[in-house]
Amino acid sequence: MVRTYYDKVIELARPYLGPATEAFIARQCKAHLKTDPALLAHAQLQQLATWVEISGALVMPPAKAKELASRVASVGLFEVK
Repeated sequence: MVRTYYDKVIELARPYLGPATEAFIARQCKAHLKTDPALLAHAQLQQLATWVEISGALVMPPAKAKELASRVASVGLFEVK
């Protein structure tokens, strides 16, 4: 099974957002990136990270939101393309 960038983001975000993870990340993709979450591309991860930090700071401590955003931005960074 091929894992999408969305799948990877969900996996790393779950400890921060719990059961709201999928809805939160999907909302960021749809509202701010104007993309279907399943079609999230590597080139969009930095923009997603920005919105995760901004929106995440509304529901968790800002330092945790910044930490999560940093992890989102680095998804796939070390993968062989």
